Amino acid sequence: MGRIIGKVFRGAGVALLFLVIVLCLAITIIPPFLDRIYYDGPVSRHYDGEHFFNPDGEIQFSSPPGKNRRGFLLRWLTGQDERPEWPTAVAVEPTRPPAFAAPRGMRATWVGHATVLVQAAGLNILTDPIWSDYASPFPPLGPKRVAQPGIRFDDLPKIDLIIVSHNHYDHMDIPTLRRLWERDRPKIIVSLGNERILKDKGIPAMALDWGQSVSGAALNNLGTQTVIQCENYEHCPDYRVHVLRNHHWSSRWGTDRNRALWSSFLIETRAGNIFFAGDTGAGDMAWPVEAARLGPIRLAMIPIGAFRFWPGQMEADSHIGPQRAVEVFEKLKASTAIPIHWGTFRLSYEKWDTPPRMLDLFLKCEGIGRQRFAPLRIGQSIQVPAYTAARQGPKKCDQRAIRALR
Repeated sequence: MGRIIGKVFRGAGVALLFLVIVLCLAITIIPPFLDRIYYDGPVSRHYDGEHFFNPDGEIQFSSPPGKNRRGFLLRWLTGQDERPEWPTAVAVEPTRPPAFAAPRGMRATWVGHATVLVQAAGLNILTDPIWSDYASPFPPLGPKRVAQPGIRFDDLPKIDLIIVSHNHYDHMDIPTLRRLWERDRPKIIVSLGNERILKDKGIPAMALDWGQSVSGAALNNLGTQTVIQCENYEHCPDYRVHVLRNHHWSSRWGTDRNRALWSSFLIETRAGNIFFAGDTGAGDMAWPVEAARLGPIRLAMIPIGAFRFWPGQMEADSHIGPQRAVEVFEKLKASTAIPIHWGTFRLSYEKWDTPPRMLDLFLKCEGIGRQRFAPLRIGQSIQVPAYTAARQGPKKCDQRAIRALR
C-alpha cells in the first residue's frame, strides 16, 4: 500500500512539474505569438513606428485610492469587488425600421451599447454593430448581453455604410460584421490597422488616419464594393466620412495593445452632419472642438457608461461618464445627441441605470433641455430635429443627488 501511495505522489509530482514547465513556456511563448502587427507605416504624431498612442497622454489603468492594484484586479476578475447588481435580463421591444429616411430627414434607432442605426438622406448607417450575445473572444466567458438588440438582425434595412471605432470586442464584433458583409456588401470604414483584422476574416474595409476623409463617390469607384442603389431618389446621395481623434486604446489579445488605431467619426450627409464619438476617455478634451470645426452637427452619439470602476469615480481614463459627456456635447455644439455605451454589457462598477440618471442631473446643472440629449430605450427610434443653435436654460445642480448614485 505504501508503495502505491508513493507512486501516486511521485506521479502527481511529475504531473505538477510538467504543468509548471508548460506554464513557464506559455508565459514565454504565447504573449509574442498573440502579438500582431496590424499596421506598418511612417512615424506620426500618434504612431511611433510600432504602436499608436494618444498625443494628449497615455491611458492609465489605476486602482482605487489606498488599494493594491493586483488585489483590486483579482477581486474584479472573481466578482468579489462588491459591484452594484445588474439585472440578468432587460425587457426590450424590438422595432422594425423603414427602408429609408426621408430625403432630408434623419432617423436614429438605438440598437444597444454603441450600435445605432442612423438613416439620413437615403443612407442607412450602422455604428460599431454587435448582435452577438457575448463581447468576448471566448464566449460564453466575458461580458454577456443583458438586453437583446433593439432591432432583430433580419429586420435591418439594407446597410450602406458601417463605421467601426476600434477593435475591442464590444465594438468590433466579427460575427456581426461578417453577416452584414455577406448580406449587404456595405462600405466599412475603420482607422489604421483595423482593416487588417477584418481582411483576415474575409471582410473588406477601408482604413483612414486621423484627419483623413473619403467621399461616398470615391468609395463607389474603388470597385471592391457595390454601388448604393437609391430607391425613390433622383440621385444617389453623396456623403463624406471623416476619421477623427478621440482618446482610447486598442487590443484584441492584450499583447497586441495599440497595434491598431482608435477613432471617432463625422459623417457629412445632405440631411446634416452626424458625429460618432466611438469609445473614449476625456484626454485633453480638444477632440470634440476639432470635430465641431467641420460644421454644424445635427446628431451626436456620445458614450456615458462604463465610467465607474470604484465608488464615487466620475470618469475612467479610457471612458467618459455623464459629466464629461455633457461637456463633450457642449464642445461639439451639437443640436441633438443620443447617449450610448450603457445598459447592454456590464463592463464596470456603476448600476445598470446610473449613467442615464446621472446624465439627467448633469444636464440640469448646465441648463440643457433633456429633449436635446435624452436617453433612449433600446429599440427606440427618434426623428432627429433639424439643426438649431444651442440655447441654455436655467441651471439647477443637485450635487447630493449626484453623489448618492451608485
